Amino acid sequence: MSNNLINSYAALHAGEALVPFQFDAGELQAHQVEIKVEYCGLCHSDVSVIENQWGNAVYPVIAGHEVIGTILRMGSEAKGLQIGQRVGLGWTAESCQYCDQCVAGQPVLCSSGSTATIVGHAGGFADKVRAAWQWVIPLPEDLDPESAGPLLCGGITVFDPLLKHNIQATHHVGVIGIGGLGHMAIKLLKAWGCEITAFTSSLDKTDELKAMGADHVVNSRDVDALKTQRGKFDLLLSTVNVTLNWPAYISTLAPNGTIHLLGLPLEPIKFNVGSLIGGAKSITGSPTGSPAALRQLLKFAARKNIAPQIELFPMSQLNQAIERLHSGQARYRIVLQADFESSTT
Repeated sequence: MSNNLINSYAALHAGEALVPFQFDAGELQAHQVEIKVEYCGLCHSDVSVIENQWGNAVYPVIAGHEVIGTILRMGSEAKGLQIGQRVGLGWTAESCQYCDQCVAGQPVLCSSGSTATIVGHAGGFADKVRAAWQWVIPLPEDLDPESAGPLLCGGITVFDPLLKHNIQATHHVGVIGIGGLGHMAIKLLKAWGCEITAFTSSLDKTDELKAMGADHVVNSRDVDALKTQRGKFDLLLSTVNVTLNWPAYISTLAPNGTIHLLGLPLEPIKFNVGSLIGGAKSITGSPTGSPAALRQLLKFAARKNIAPQIELFPMSQLNQAIERLHSGQARYRIVLQADFESSTT
């Protein structure tokens, strides 16, 4: 059997269940690494691409971009890695390495067209996955491989803004929306030493959020509760994709404070520009993070014993796992364990 055959689960068309799908990936390129998949997180972005919600899906879609596995093969140009080494792969699989952004250490912003792991590229809902060696991140030995996958997308998404905004232990940070992203933000911020306020529409999570590290919990849709938070926050991380009372949230920022958007609201954000100018406030956003930031995150998570809260499914039950994600009941990230040898597919 060819080494280039990959077994996977694919969406052949938008709106259809995923089915077993085998394909020939062709010869491993010189700059690539091939990873044997052990675990792969299930992210909302996977579902968005599977269902073509963003209009950029290329079928068949083999999703999965929170991969943990071991290196099977390396191209002749791959550097700094070893066969058998446990590694991770996140949202980005390739970048050009020569544009201004790549040379400046920001390949996640590659202007020549970086390759997403699951858009026009075969992702980690498979027994093997390939990526450029720069984006294959060594996994610290102290990090649990079962739960580490979500750090490579959701984790880096909330961690990178802490670096960008020079957040320190003296800062007060708010997290809007406590789901897959938000719960990781709380755990990272707790280890960072910050004062943390969790904004959630589900106050029944209060005890759980405080156990994770939140110092305060506020109803995200209660205008009166928001008024009590005026002028407090150096940074607000918004993980939601719904419309909120944005002027009220801007009023909670301290001077020089920032709302950093990580979720994708479906409607334009409306606010009075004067509310930013008066306090030198800002609204920013970012995608995931560079290989350097990913390495820093995994080392920090290992040192501080930070792990996402996960539910584990065998990969052969991928469609059931997607239904669980759709239900909104997952606490808080779903991880799939590869079981191709034992499955009937």
